Amino acid sequence: MVTKKGKKDSNIWAFLGVFLGWIGFLIILMAKREDKFAMFYAKYGLVLSIAWVVVYLVGMIPIIGWIIYVVGGIILLVVWVISFVSALSGKEKRFPILSDLADKITV
Repeated sequence: MVTKKGKKDSNIWAFLGVFLGWIGFLIILMAKREDKFAMFYAKYGLVLSIAWVVVYLVGMIPIIGWIIYVVGGIILLVVWVISFVSALSGKEKRFPILSDLADKITV
């Protein structure tokens, strides 16, 4: 059974995992690999970081890329904020495509 302090500690690690992106993933991987909740959000942070890079690269394409960049950036920002709020509240929030990609990461 997880104590309240242990659960809060796990929530903070999960928040760091998603908030810091790929750096957070590496930190959680090194420090809290056995914490399933923190690793869930660390994988999410890694997938969101990769998605940001993809949206940025697509944004270099004139006109259609710019539109995708703006829309994709807004969507990723909303998902990112919802993710770290969910991590702090202790709930596993799943999003259709991103969750599937995060589940495929094995460490």
